[in-house]
Amino acid sequence: MRRYVHAYTPALLGLAAAAALFPAPPAAAFRAPATPSPVVRVGDSCAPTGRVFPLTTRIHGGPAVYEAGGGYSIWYLDLTNTTRRTCAAVHPVVVLVDERHVLKPSQPRLEFYDGPRTRAVRFESTDEDELVGAFGGAGFTVGSGKTVTVKVRLALTPDAVPNEVTVNAAVVQRHGDDGDWVGQSNDYRFGIGTGTGTSTGAGIDTDPSPSPSPSPSSSPSPHPDPATPEGLPFTDAVEELASTGPGVAAAALAAVSLLLVTVGAILRARGRR
Repeated sequence: MRRYVHAYTPALLGLAAAAALFPAPPAAAFRAPATPSPVVRVGDSCAPTGRVFPLTTRIHGGPAVYEAGGGYSIWYLDLTNTTRRTCAAVHPVVVLVDERHVLKPSQPRLEFYDGPRTRAVRFESTDEDELVGAFGGAGFTVGSGKTVTVKVRLALTPDAVPNEVTVNAAVVQRHGDDGDWVGQSNDYRFGIGTGTGTSTGAGIDTDPSPSPSPSPSSSPSPHPDPATPEGLPFTDAVEELASTGPGVAAAALAAVSLLLVTVGAILRARGRR
């Protein structure tokens, strides 16, 4: 079955180097993993063929500065379903881009709340020194017209140096070994300070124990994000992107590659290097 993906958008430039996670040519990156993942049975694809993502995605509530060696600070990722279908098996993919290109995968400690527990997000470094991490687990389910707010907490290890970091989240809906790119967030920018105390600004997490989250919201859905390019059938999109030139094609193929694989597939790809 063909799945639909959205073509390249400028805000996803940060995903361009994600192709480094795959040792094979782009076409090979879309082959099914050796151990197939269970096929999601709850809800069909919520990806439209139109020009807007079905999930309006927003990062908010985080501090402006994190102190290296400080405690966790919290922020939130809103997933709002603007369609008439339930979107199940939804997985955010977080990209960290630091101004100095010195941030290491071991330095950001990112966790998201999945019910009464937290799950750690493992980052992978790219050849362009960007950090990419996918939210694991079974994924989130967002009902039609509903909002699920995912609570996230982040800390930096003591060896992180002063820096400026931009966070962006793309969202994929998994269908076994396939998937749809269904959302993209705003940018969240923060600085890394030199102190050893807790992070400054909003969102300080003073409770070391997780609390149940995320929880659906019954608030009305906001207006969809600005229009994005027309979606294309999966195989056609790959062929078209490959003919658009090295710069744009590399960025787009990297983004699509990243969004259509699980964390396990990423790790298996790195293991084959």
